[in-house]
Amino acid sequence: MEVVKFLIDLFLHLDTYLDTIITQYGAWTYGILFAVIFVETGLVIMPFLPGDSLLFAAGTFAALGSLNLWYLLGLLMVAAVLGDTVNYSIGHYLGERAYNIKWIKKEYLEKTHAFFEKHGGIAIFLARFVPIVRTFAPFVAGIGKMSYGYFITYNFIGGITWVALFTVAGYFFGNIPFVRHNFEYVIIVIILISVLPMVFEWWKARREAKAEKTPA
Repeated sequence: MEVVKFLIDLFLHLDTYLDTIITQYGAWTYGILFAVIFVETGLVIMPFLPGDSLLFAAGTFAALGSLNLWYLLGLLMVAAVLGDTVNYSIGHYLGERAYNIKWIKKEYLEKTHAFFEKHGGIAIFLARFVPIVRTFAPFVAGIGKMSYGYFITYNFIGGITWVALFTVAGYFFGNIPFVRHNFEYVIIVIILISVLPMVFEWWKARREAKAEKTPA
């Protein structure tokens, strides 16, 4: 329960935490941000780390001059692409054995697999913008033996687009007085928008399941 409370507080007050990190660690902040984005995308056991909101917050501090925008974009794009590549490689190595690993939630694997079934290879790109699915997509692609050449194309485009979109959005909009004074609400909106595709897919699947059970 304490971990859940901390995660909620971390998400809602990400600007405060990031400000503290910048103050205490200075240039090492770039390394910390790199690690968080890499782990969130690269390790299937860490899907709950902040991704979209962290990029937005980092962009905000870049606008204040606390961080360099170009360093952020370059490093975090590398972290995002490298993270997905490592995740894919782990999935490729484990193959079908991954479904028998207890600490990997089978439900998430199945949902991500369904996401692939619907969208094909472009799911790697689309998954970048969906929390949790973002972490499981490259892993499932590896399990399914998607060719690396096919995977890396969508991985590269998706990683660059995702990092650029949210970081630059934070840079240009994060320091508008209204946004600055209501940062926690802006983060909630970002999270809600990010999970909307998941909610829609869940609602659609439930509706289709109901339709199948209803006698003609």
